[in-house]
Amino acid sequence: METHTWLIYLAAATGLSLSPGPNGLLALTHGALHGRRMAAWTVAGGALGFATIIALSMFGIGALLRTSLGWLVVMKLVGGAYLLWLGIQLWRAPALQLEVAAATRVDGRTLARQGFLSAVTNPKGILFFAAFLPQFIDPAHSLLTQFWIMAGTFVAVEIATEMFIASAAHRVRPWLARAGRRFNKACGGVFALIGIALAARH
Repeated sequence: METHTWLIYLAAATGLSLSPGPNGLLALTHGALHGRRMAAWTVAGGALGFATIIALSMFGIGALLRTSLGWLVVMKLVGGAYLLWLGIQLWRAPALQLEVAAATRVDGRTLARQGFLSAVTNPKGILFFAAFLPQFIDPAHSLLTQFWIMAGTFVAVEIATEMFIASAAHRVRPWLARAGRRFNKACGGVFALIGIALAARH
């Protein structure tokens, strides 16, 4: 993967991690309920889940590439349109409303399992990565190497983002309730621009 392509991917992955989603919400909830240290288990489980769905997405992409390189162009165009659609949906989404109940004692493995299942059972997960990853794939280079680069980058960004959210849960939650609508519009606008820009490259 060329450096400039990786930097674009890093920016897109960061935007994705910052946008509202099931795992970010779970990290926020567990951070507020159980504190930063215990929420780290949630984040670790989610990171493993994202690595799993990225692997599944890359496996499907690789199978299509073995059939025809023309599929990559199709996937990039369809993927760009899908990212644009996601941006519009996020733009229209209401502000986050999160009520935190009294905490109960829970062990780290339970939180990790919840984080993992939140990632892998999200029906949009594989669909999103199947649309997102082809934008950055170079069929002239090793798909396995590109998988490790993209999966490692996304997981690192996701861990950093969710740990920040979990650590600042008590401060972030009221802010999201007040400014969540504007935050959603900002994230949605970024998604839409990414979708348009990436599709336009091809």
